Amino acid sequence: MSGLFVSVMRTGVPLVAGWLLTLAVSAGVEINSATVTGLVTAALALAYYLVFRLLEVLGERAPGTFLQNLAGLFLGWARPPAYPKFEQLEPVDGARYLGGDSTSG
Repeated sequence: MSGLFVSVMRTGVPLVAGWLLTLAVSAGVEINSATVTGLVTAALALAYYLVFRLLEVLGERAPGTFLQNLAGLFLGWARPPAYPKFEQLEPVDGARYLGGDSTSG
């Protein structure tokens, strides 16, 4: 359950940051179109996420964890979510299920 919370935080924080950056950019600049405002918000949120995610990846390769933790905080959580590992399931044989039973009907 904590992995879900972390992933939501790491998605929500950049979206809120994009919205706040859009408000800052639009201060003094009149944007009449809701579509343009939405596109600018999405572009700024994506740029925000990309910058801090790249810093986080660089922090993983650098000695220590300061850069990774700092970039992670700007994404809403200091560490990327850790998802449990599950063993890979066998492929489903579709012909077995699609053939049906000739006695039912």
